[in-house]
Amino acid sequence: MIVLLRSDRVSGARSIPAEQQIATSKATTLNKKHRVAILGGGAIGIVSALEILRAGHAVTIIEPGEPGGPQAASYGNAGWLSSHSVIPPSEPGIWKKVPGYLIDPLGPLAIRWRYLPKIAPWLMRYLLSGFTAARVERTARALRPLLVGAPGLHKSLAAEAGVPHLIEQAGVMHIFHSRADFEAARVAWEIRRKVGITWLELSGDELRQREPDLDRRYTFGLLVEEAGRCRNPGAYVAALADLARARGAVFVGDKAVRLRIEAGRLVSVVTAAHGEIACDRAVICAGAHSQPLAASAGDRVPLESERGYHVVIANPPVGLRTSAMASDTKMVINATDSGLRAAGQVEFAGLDAAPDWRRADILRDNLLGMFPGLPRDLAASRIKVWMGHRPSTPDGLPVIGHARSTEDVVYAFGHGHVGLVSSARTGRVVAQLIDGREPEIPVAPFAATRFRRRGR
Repeated sequence: MIVLLRSDRVSGARSIPAEQQIATSKATTLNKKHRVAILGGGAIGIVSALEILRAGHAVTIIEPGEPGGPQAASYGNAGWLSSHSVIPPSEPGIWKKVPGYLIDPLGPLAIRWRYLPKIAPWLMRYLLSGFTAARVERTARALRPLLVGAPGLHKSLAAEAGVPHLIEQAGVMHIFHSRADFEAARVAWEIRRKVGITWLELSGDELRQREPDLDRRYTFGLLVEEAGRCRNPGAYVAALADLARARGAVFVGDKAVRLRIEAGRLVSVVTAAHGEIACDRAVICAGAHSQPLAASAGDRVPLESERGYHVVIANPPVGLRTSAMASDTKMVINATDSGLRAAGQVEFAGLDAAPDWRRADILRDNLLGMFPGLPRDLAASRIKVWMGHRPSTPDGLPVIGHARSTEDVVYAFGHGHVGLVSSARTGRVVAQLIDGREPEIPVAPFAATRFRRRGR
């Protein structure tokens, strides 16, 4: 086994030789209840590692990239800790817009023609899952326990990792051209109200007082006070990874290929470069790459990449005091430590297709339109773009729970647009499942077998 040692960008801790880490890990394992392999080092994998360590188990994290690095969806996240994001992407009436999505390759949701035959079965399930308000409400009621209180959980984790400044609990806004635009989205907001979410309404004057740099075309807003934001998602995940390493987690820089299960018991994780890594428990949390791993544990999960983009403008002279989602541009704007970030877009093209950077250009142009004070002649060196893969299921719910073939394997993937915010609660639930305890929230709605039942 090879242990990855990363430069101590956040914690400043002294590097420990790989041989010493391995020896320490082996000695510690003798006193642990389980040897847990975590397949994926994104936000969900790292938080799960911390909670499993807290429960007294040995942890090995298998991740080909660097935790907090740009290969992970959590790195490019908008930075929203939106505990009110309980509405799935598919809503009533969205099926009417599919022809437009196919025609416009640069719309807020686009499907590449070449990918349409492959995604068609997934897309049909996606449309059906939000076909009625009742179905959307069922999804919202399942998601709410996973998200409620998340900003506070993240605040505690950030404090443990020595980076409390990266998490803020100052609420987030939704901004509209007019109250009429808000009323057009009333069904979704009424569902939010039913599951316990509240908000404050902001008039045009109140909006301008709060956000003087915002274009005056926005005359109505909502402030969701329970939500929060992360000022640097990549640095946050990296800091949590440093904390996991300091508490005994071993990092293996490799890609998990499959699980080896014999007679219903987990034996090992098979990796691409380092052979088999012995373990008696495993957590599959490899984001958009989780589908073949789950298949090796006996579950066929319809998982797709909702490719998302972001653009960051460094050292902006204007911006937002409170993170916001704009109803017209369908993007989240957040003031991060690296600059003004706009994140959004949904593109279905699979894991391997090249990015379409015109979509990032749209985000940049939207920022320029929303903030008249931004210079129009921004130097290219001040603009950074990114594309990543949201792991999404057709019904908008993640996959959390035991594998069908063995309780030695726990799933924690498919969180779509709520990966970062939901990681705090998901990690706690994963540790409880590994430990054989009753999860603190109902996990039945997230079972992988739900797709099998519907298929029949």
